[in-house]
Amino acid sequence: MNFRPTQWPWLPGYYFALFLVCFGCVRAASLPDLYEASVVELQSGLDAGDFTSVDLVKAYFARIDEVNLKGPQLRAVLELNPSALSQAAQLDAERKKSGKRSLLHGIPILLKDNIATVASEGMNTTAGSFSLLGSVVPDDAGVVKKLRKAGAIILGKANLSEFAHFRGNLASGWSGRGGQCTNAYFPHADPCGSSSGSGVAASIGLAAITLGTETDGSITCPSSNNNLVGIKPTVGLTSRAGVVPISEHQDTVGPIVRSVADAAAVLSVIAGKDPNDNFTLAQPATVPDFTKALNANALRGKRIGVPRRVFLNDSIAGNDPFVNTVFEQALETIRGLGATVVDPADLPSADEIAVSNNETLVLDVDFKVQLDAYYQALLSNPSGVRSLADLIKFNDDNPALEEPPRFEDQSELIESEATSGFNSTYFQALAFDKDLGATRGIDAALKANKLDALILPAPGFTTVPAAIAGYPIVTVPLGFYPENVTIALAGPETVYPAPGVPFGLSFLGTAFSEFELIGFAFAYEQKTKTRLARKAFAEAIPKTQLKDVIG
Repeated sequence: MNFRPTQWPWLPGYYFALFLVCFGCVRAASLPDLYEASVVELQSGLDAGDFTSVDLVKAYFARIDEVNLKGPQLRAVLELNPSALSQAAQLDAERKKSGKRSLLHGIPILLKDNIATVASEGMNTTAGSFSLLGSVVPDDAGVVKKLRKAGAIILGKANLSEFAHFRGNLASGWSGRGGQCTNAYFPHADPCGSSSGSGVAASIGLAAITLGTETDGSITCPSSNNNLVGIKPTVGLTSRAGVVPISEHQDTVGPIVRSVADAAAVLSVIAGKDPNDNFTLAQPATVPDFTKALNANALRGKRIGVPRRVFLNDSIAGNDPFVNTVFEQALETIRGLGATVVDPADLPSADEIAVSNNETLVLDVDFKVQLDAYYQALLSNPSGVRSLADLIKFNDDNPALEEPPRFEDQSELIESEATSGFNSTYFQALAFDKDLGATRGIDAALKANKLDALILPAPGFTTVPAAIAGYPIVTVPLGFYPENVTIALAGPETVYPAPGVPFGLSFLGTAFSEFELIGFAFAYEQKTKTRLARKAFAEAIPKTQLKDVIG
C-alpha cells in the first residue's frame, strides 16, 4: 500500500508530539533527585543546560513550602531570600557568558540564622531572637563573602536553637522566631542543636548545602541525628566575623550536607584567612583543596584510636547500648579497610574533662563580652536591645514572643550577665581547658599511641575534648535506632531516641587535620553508604522535583 501524507495530515504532528513526550520522559529521568542530589550532580546538570539555577531556587522554595509550615511542620527554615531568584538569574547569565566561578556557582545554600547577611538583600540575622528582628548588620559574615565570591546563592536562613543554644535549659531546635524545629526521620523527634534547621533542611533536600556553627556539638549533633555529614573545623580555619557569637575560643563555622564530597567542596570555599577574625591568621598559609582528600583507600595503613575511658564505658557518656553495638561493627569495617584500630587509646585527661566546669566559666564570660560587642556594632536595631542585660529584659517584657509556656528559661543568659569580664580566674580556666582538651587530651592520645585519628560514636560526650581544644571533628552516618527502641522525651515537644532516628560516627584529630579526617570519613562512607539505607518518614519527604518547575 502506497502511503501519501495527504491521506493522514495529522500524522507528522502525532509523531512530533510523541517525540516530545519521550524526550520529556528521558530528560526527567536524567534529572537529579533533590532529596539526595550532590553538588557535582547539580553542577553537571547546570553545565549541560538540563536546568538552571533559577529552576533550582524555584524547586527548593517549593520543597520548603511543602513541609516547613505545612504537613509535618518541620520548622527548619526561618525565612527565604527575596533576592534569590534574581541572584540565580544573574549567575545563569554569567555561566553562559564566561563559565562558572567554582563548583558552587549557582548552587543554593541555607545559612544558620546566626550568620550575618546584609539587610539590603531582604533577610534578617537574628539567632532566632525577636530582639534582633529588623536589625541592620554592618556587613556580610566572612564565610558569606567567600560563598558569594564563589557564585553560591543564599537561599534563606535556617532555624536554630536560639542564640546557638546558649539561652537556657530549652529543647534543641527551639527559637522564639522559629518555634520548635523537628527531625524528619520520626514525627517530633529531636533534631539536635543548635544547627537544627540546617540539619533537618539538608536531610531531606530543602537546599543543596547548609551551613551550621559549633561551639560544642552544634554541627556534630545535628549531623548525627539527621543522617548527614558535618565538618566542625578547627577554630580559626573558617571566619567567625559577622556570626552572632558565644565564644571566640570555641566557635567555628562548617558545612552540614549529605556527603563527604559535598562537605569537602564547601570547606574548600569557606576556609581561609580573614582580617576581620584574627584567629584565622594563625592557620596554615594555603587552604587545601579538600576534595583531593576524597580517597576510598585513605584508611589503609593508618592507626585509628578508640578513647573508651569515660566516652564508652561510663554512664556519663550518655551512649545507648544499641549505638555502641553498631559502633563495634564500624570498627570492624575500619579494620577491613586496612586500618589498625588501637583500642583503647584513652585521653589521659578524660576523667578530669568529665567533671571540669572550666568550659562553662569560659563560655559565660566570652558570651557577655562578645554579644555586647555584636549588639553595639549593629547599624540599627528596632528592638532597642544593645546588650545582654537589655536582652534579658526584652525577653521578660515580651513573654508571648520569647517566653511562651514551657520555653521561659533564660538561665544561661542570666548566668553570663553575672560575670565580671576577663580576670585571673577566667584566664586560668581557659588555659586549663587547652591543657585538658589538647595537651593532655587529644594530642596526648595521638602521640602516645602513634595515631592518625580518634574515632567515637557521635552521640554523648564525644564533642567536649575537641570543643575545649578547638580541634576538628568530621561526622558521618553510622546507623539508625531500631523499631523497638523505647521512645523518650527530649523536650516539651520532642522525643529521643525514636524508631529510625539516625546517629553518627565521628573522626577526631589535632589542629588543622581536616584533610586527613575527610579522607578517613570518605573511605568509611563509600564502604558503608549508611545514609542511603533509610529515608525520612513519608510525610516529611517533599514531592517537588526539578521536572515540576522547569519551563
